[in-house]
Amino acid sequence: YDTFEELHLYCYRVAGTVGLMSMPVFGCAPGYTEAEAKEPALSLGVAFQLTNILRDVGEDAVKRGRVYLPREDMEKFGVTEEQIFARRVDDNYVALMKYQIERARMYYDRALRGVPMLSEYSRLPVQSSLDCYGKILDKIEKNGYDSLNQRAYVSKWEKLAEIPFSWYRTLDIAKILPLPGDK
Repeated sequence: YDTFEELHLYCYRVAGTVGLMSMPVFGCAPGYTEAEAKEPALSLGVAFQLTNILRDVGEDAVKRGRVYLPREDMEKFGVTEEQIFARRVDDNYVALMKYQIERARMYYDRALRGVPMLSEYSRLPVQSSLDCYGKILDKIEKNGYDSLNQRAYVSKWEKLAEIPFSWYRTLDIAKILPLPGDK
């Protein structure tokens, strides 16, 4: 993809639409409409797909011969496709990954606004997915932004341990008394 706009369209098509299709299944909370929940649902799909792309940069290059990162961003940070195919992490690559992670987190923030718009019984699975998938970005950071040679993942036990925190975040009290680190 030459630009982020092109990559965003790809993310919309492969993942954003899943969010849209899920909305009627999840249902909306009283006082909200599907029209209001549309943008957060799309943002969640885009956040998930961007996370997949960032997690799999090395794997996509080696196994699929493909680089999904926007060329304009790569050029901006001085990263080449040859470098990615060679799996060479340097300061430029780290800066590019920091930039891309920040962008992905922006979409997670947009998606987070949609959780209260969901029916009460649908909030936990969406919040839990949002929390656990977002932790992949944390793992990329902990791996020194090396997604060329290391695959960032959240273990089953880490996901299970996250569920109580995700549940708490779905409660109204979490807005008044947020968990440490929450906004």
